[in-house]
Amino acid sequence: MTQEVKLSMRLAAVLLFGIQFFTAAQGIRGKVSSSDGEPLPFASVYIRNLEDGVPTNENGQYEFRLKPGYYDVIVQFLGYKSQLETVEVRDGWVEMDFSLEPQVYNLSEVEVRAGAEDPALTIMRKAISKAKYHRLQLQSYSTTVYLKGTGQLTDAPFFMKKTLEEEGLKLNEAYTSESVSRITFTLPDKVEEKVISIRTNGDNQGTSPAPYIQTSFYQDQINGIVSPLSRYAFQYYQFRYEGSFFDQEVMVSKIRVTPRSRGEKVFEGYIYIIEDLWAIHSLDLKTSLLGFQITAKQQYAPVAEHVWMPLTHSYTFGGKIFGFAGEFKYLASTREYEVTLNPDLAVVPEIIDEKVQEVPEDVQKVDKSISALEQLATEEPMTRKEYRKLLNAYEKESLKEEQKEEKQPVTSERYYSVDSLARKRDLAYWDSIRPVPLTVKEVEGYRRDDSLATVEVAKMSEVDSVAKKARKGFKPVDVLMGGSYSFGKGVSMGFKSNLTKVSFNTVEGWKVGMGFFYRKYSEEKLADSVNRNRKSFNIEPELRYGFSSDRFYGKVNFRWSRTQPVSGQTWGLEGGRYIYQFNTEEPIQEQINAVYSLLARRNYMKLYEQDYARVYWSHRVDYGLTYRVNFTWAERRELFNNSNYSFYNKPEREYTPNRPENVEAADAVFQDNQIAKLHASVEWRPGLTYSIRDGRKYPNFERSPLITFTYQKAMPGLVGSAQASKFDQVELGLKHDVSFGVSGKLDFNVVAGTFLNNEQVYFQDFKHFGGNRTIFSNFGPASNFRFMDYYKYSTTSKYISGIAHYQFRKFLLTQLPMLRYSGVRENIFVNYLKTENSPHYTEVGYSLDNLFRIFRLELGVAFENGKYLRSGPLFGIATFINVNFEE
Repeated sequence: MTQEVKLSMRLAAVLLFGIQFFTAAQGIRGKVSSSDGEPLPFASVYIRNLEDGVPTNENGQYEFRLKPGYYDVIVQFLGYKSQLETVEVRDGWVEMDFSLEPQVYNLSEVEVRAGAEDPALTIMRKAISKAKYHRLQLQSYSTTVYLKGTGQLTDAPFFMKKTLEEEGLKLNEAYTSESVSRITFTLPDKVEEKVISIRTNGDNQGTSPAPYIQTSFYQDQINGIVSPLSRYAFQYYQFRYEGSFFDQEVMVSKIRVTPRSRGEKVFEGYIYIIEDLWAIHSLDLKTSLLGFQITAKQQYAPVAEHVWMPLTHSYTFGGKIFGFAGEFKYLASTREYEVTLNPDLAVVPEIIDEKVQEVPEDVQKVDKSISALEQLATEEPMTRKEYRKLLNAYEKESLKEEQKEEKQPVTSERYYSVDSLARKRDLAYWDSIRPVPLTVKEVEGYRRDDSLATVEVAKMSEVDSVAKKARKGFKPVDVLMGGSYSFGKGVSMGFKSNLTKVSFNTVEGWKVGMGFFYRKYSEEKLADSVNRNRKSFNIEPELRYGFSSDRFYGKVNFRWSRTQPVSGQTWGLEGGRYIYQFNTEEPIQEQINAVYSLLARRNYMKLYEQDYARVYWSHRVDYGLTYRVNFTWAERRELFNNSNYSFYNKPEREYTPNRPENVEAADAVFQDNQIAKLHASVEWRPGLTYSIRDGRKYPNFERSPLITFTYQKAMPGLVGSAQASKFDQVELGLKHDVSFGVSGKLDFNVVAGTFLNNEQVYFQDFKHFGGNRTIFSNFGPASNFRFMDYYKYSTTSKYISGIAHYQFRKFLLTQLPMLRYSGVRENIFVNYLKTENSPHYTEVGYSLDNLFRIFRLELGVAFENGKYLRSGPLFGIATFINVNFEE
């Protein structure tokens, strides 16, 4: 068969398929507009007898594929009267345009008298009391979700525009992604998502609609923002009744939601509540997050008797940062609901608002001696407060029942999978399944990106790809920036990031370093085919050389580890001759010390040298309990300055000696010495809970405090030297962060300890505290002190230190809505230290956080025994940004 004949047959098949597809397609389509002719974007087109619907696109256009038959079509849009039409669908498309009239709100449905309480308060109190009911109303449900995200960059700095165009990113052009998923939710909090299809710009990355669908306004908070139906709503909002109307045989009240204090973490707009059900009919709310404006709209529809669920969700994000401005729109359309009612909540009592309604003497009250489930079966009226108490008790009973076989409580489960054909669907498939017609801009965007993708594929043939892999090897830049080279069977070697190992200090002068690694790794799949047992063996040598000291140092670490799904063990051997800061937690980073030394002639980093060997073992029983033990032998020597180099050459300032200043240290504690030391510690997180993602357990560390207990013992008998350390030390620590809803967040870190005996303690083994004498603040809000000398208060006596940091939503400057909307936070911190031989050291300060969404400015003052010591400004990274410099 010739190529021409094959091509002709393929074209004929395509044409035949296209004709069949075209002729098989039927349903309704058209446009939804206001009475003024303005298109209504994301209006709901709902088929009542199917309990299914689709939204319109940004231009008000819709398309709904239907089998032949008669259908009741309801069109809804916030602020407009719903419209009901009956239509017969035969073999083709039925063109149905809708023109909606503005909604007329009837104030006479609820009595409004001068001086009387606003009816909105009763409506919202009842709705809030039933919020948990609506979250628990369904035992499970499944729905098909179409998600479309469209973003465009609307502005950029003038000097970046050309570069962006060269990278293929143009201003005011749409970049779109689409996905279709089947999502199943089961009480108490289990979500299973199966991605059926994905279509995105360029890189084919998937998008998950689950976060949009699970964003329930019946929760207390939505991504940290207070819901109008939160149990704390009246602390944050004022509500005003703006009328009622009938829709789909229910009466709906329009409630204006106004924050008592505008800004971040609160909504503003309208929520529509169904009378008697006290459920959400729809909502139109806006808020801001980190300075970006967010709009959320949801349209609900009945999916079962007395059950209303979201039919369309639309979210708009917009804002500007560093000269870049953009707008991103997300539309989620939920269809084909399958629901299973919670049989425990089949009976719904009449809700009495005790603030304005008369309460009968025999009204039902919660009885703790009877199970909540049993009490829910009665039909007796209840006050809203008692009903909320009953639902809380029922939820706790249900969770206990779910978790009674679990040693480690699980708070949520998430499962995510992608169909093997999800990224291979063709245009015909998308045209058949997409519930929202694409706009002209989105179509143009897809054409552009498909063309670019074709060009990129043409550039990289299979031969080119193989050749590129074959050419991959050593590059000189890898020595500085880090690089890994695989040798197969889990074996790899490479360089660590060595650029940060180039610096300057007064002991070594200019200094260079280099780290390497060798790794052998293997893993074994467990019977559940999700979790794995992992084993690894690592060799990590590290070298450094100081040009002024003319000293070469080296160490090597041999580490074995075995990790199971929750538990794990690590053991190893480390040793060599190396140089360290006296405080093993390294309170000053070596590049910052180099900057201060070179530009200001300040040498804050103090170093010593040691020959050492260390064996260690750690056992993570689970994420809530870890044991660590290590034994160290070391010979330690004092070091001295070998370089006076600095760009700052004014005679009034000299480098300080490498020996730290301390209130209780004599000269003898700095002499050369030896040590044989046992170090043991326990880390415990009481009440730790877990989340499950795709079958794997992940700890919720933010909900549990970290308690640590440490014991150290120096054993001079194992050294046999007169200069051997001899001491016993114990320490207890508590670290946690506590969120007070949207009002604020407290981070604190408290440590207390003592030396049970301090017969011979050298400065390396003093208890050191995290100080700071630079203008740079710590990365963690409750990690180190702000203004304390690095070693002045180091001790061999009793000690207690506490660091506390509180972040406000609204404090002083953030009383101004403009600042709150920009995302700026205000913090205060109070730090305290006392040892047996030191004065009472205290720091207090204030900071502006999240400046320009990245920075933090702190102003603080330090006191000794209540007397002023020093003060100044500090600059840091915003506290919500987690920075980790570990390898």
